Amino acid sequence: MALKCGIIGIANVGKTTLFNCMSSTKGETSSYAFSSGKSNIGVVNVPDPRLKELEKFQTTEKLVPVTVEIVDIPGLSKGSNKGEGVGNKFLGDIRNTDALVHVLRCFDNADLPHIDGSVNPVRDIETVDLELQVKDLESVEKKLQRVGKAAKVGDKDAKKAVEALEKIKEHLENFQNLRDLELDDEEKKHIEDLFLLTVKPVLYVCNVDDASAISGNAYTENVAGFLKGKNAELLIIAGKLEEEIAELEDEADRLVFLQDAGLAEPGVNKVVRSAYALLNLISFFTVGPKEIRAWTINKGMNAQQASGAIHSDLERGFIRAEVMKYNDFVTLGSEHKVKEAGKFHVEGKNYIVDDGDILHIRFNV
Repeated sequence: MALKCGIIGIANVGKTTLFNCMSSTKGETSSYAFSSGKSNIGVVNVPDPRLKELEKFQTTEKLVPVTVEIVDIPGLSKGSNKGEGVGNKFLGDIRNTDALVHVLRCFDNADLPHIDGSVNPVRDIETVDLELQVKDLESVEKKLQRVGKAAKVGDKDAKKAVEALEKIKEHLENFQNLRDLELDDEEKKHIEDLFLLTVKPVLYVCNVDDASAISGNAYTENVAGFLKGKNAELLIIAGKLEEEIAELEDEADRLVFLQDAGLAEPGVNKVVRSAYALLNLISFFTVGPKEIRAWTINKGMNAQQASGAIHSDLERGFIRAEVMKYNDFVTLGSEHKVKEAGKFHVEGKNYIVDDGDILHIRFNV
């Protein structure tokens, strides 16, 4: 399952710094707005300590985590929907992502001027939101024109589409994001082909100075107040500090650096995990001497659907799933002991897979 998260924000907020902390592919940072002509793309492992824990009870040749593709999209600005700054090209890059990580500048630096003259992360949220809302409104209005003609000649499905699109249009005209609008499945069906921007789930990341890495600052408090009641997750990251930690090759050195900064783990780990959860995803495991691997599925998938994440043949020829719970396996220490304790289950295709399940799929093609 190929997953893609876009890192967005206005210019000079630390998007590329965050990207460099997360990805082995490095993007070039600059103090000049709109200095980049293209998006940076990298693949990031989703940190999951359960893989190493499983290895304690099953020797294996390799551990394989799940991955997320991260796209560092150059800074947006007022008028991006009309081609200003980086323009429409990068709005298109956002359209191709599954979820967004919106980086906000919450630090002062006289050597890195803000494109609007002052640091105000709430204003920056509104700037980016407006650009995406305007682009969505444009897409909705174009479709309204198309289906409106069919509705006038009595097409029942077109009439329903018009009703849904009018509801969505009004929401956008009130400067609201579509992720905050309740839509039923029928209404959602009419906008699936538009790949709208403000539908995408968003994780907000406040990029702060080193001294604010743990408790934040006045800027992050303003952002938290603005997002209150919006069902939005907010993380605080000291981008430059994280970049320095990421550049250390020795894991022990990174741990000492983290402890000195009062951090339990790199903040970017939280970003990757939160982005993964934002997409309503979970992991299950396959465990064996060749590899211990984490697999990505949507929450709520059944065993047969989950087997398709491994290979389409397993889904097509699915017979049953042999299931152990992660906690049972690492507590009892082996498959044999899990069976002895009566916690080894054989499940059919309708079994709903839980996060952390260890599966062995029986199939016949």
